[in-house]
Amino acid sequence: MKYRSNSILAHVPQNKDGERILQQLLFFMKALGMRIFIMDILKSRSLFCFSAKSKRNQIRHKAELSKFTEFVKKSLKNDIPDNIILRIGWGKIVNTLISESERGGHEFVIIDKSKTNGDSLTRTEIDRYVSKSYIPVMSINKDNPVKEIKNIVIPIDISQRTKKRLYWATFFAKKFKAKISIVSALNIDMEAEKSLAYKNAEKIKDMLVKRGLECEVDIIKIHNQPHHTAILEYIEEKNPDLIIMRTHQESRFTGKKIGRFVSEIIHGCKMPVFSVGGVTQNYDINSID
Repeated sequence: MKYRSNSILAHVPQNKDGERILQQLLFFMKALGMRIFIMDILKSRSLFCFSAKSKRNQIRHKAELSKFTEFVKKSLKNDIPDNIILRIGWGKIVNTLISESERGGHEFVIIDKSKTNGDSLTRTEIDRYVSKSYIPVMSINKDNPVKEIKNIVIPIDISQRTKKRLYWATFFAKKFKAKISIVSALNIDMEAEKSLAYKNAEKIKDMLVKRGLECEVDIIKIHNQPHHTAILEYIEEKNPDLIIMRTHQESRFTGKKIGRFVSEIIHGCKMPVFSVGGVTQNYDINSID
């Protein structure tokens, strides 16, 4: 697989939550064989924002980076591995992450979606970041750490394009030797095999099978309930290790939110949800070995 940087960006606050997030990051770092750029984002004075290159602010930045380094060392109870790079950001968390996602050259970003204290990202902030990020976003729950990824679920919408999502599904499935389940909710009273949802899901399955992956299709018939409720019930029963979703393609440009369906899945699942946005680079799944 060809990378631009072979790196992941992750937000880690300097508190007890950050210590637990770090442990989950180590799992993905080792399993995927990628570097991780760990960033703490601090509130800044207006002077620092407008004069970041001043000597005074350089000294302040160096001091904060040193403090962050000690925090990570203490949390890891060991020296920091060479493939973990520390960064300090300044300003509002979401705005800083959006900027970093645009210029950092990372493959995707990891953020924590569990809320346990005042420093955690709110649901609204997470939704905003997912809709605005220039790279895919993996939202994890530090209270439910992942120890292996053997089953991946891909909820599909017949109106969404799938190329980028298939790229990442192929990547994770090959890395973890995982099985993929493609699921779609059908609210029309007809045979599932005759529906457009089933035909589209089968096309996706065929593409993944040709890549040497184990894949199945599940069509859920729903009655008088929202699509996201049916999918969440399916996910709870299936209990996969990772969800891969597609967000609105136009959300980055128009300011559109990610939508209730995507939001409910992200926040309704205890397992990681990998959200592929509309402005992320187009990838060819055939480039994955």
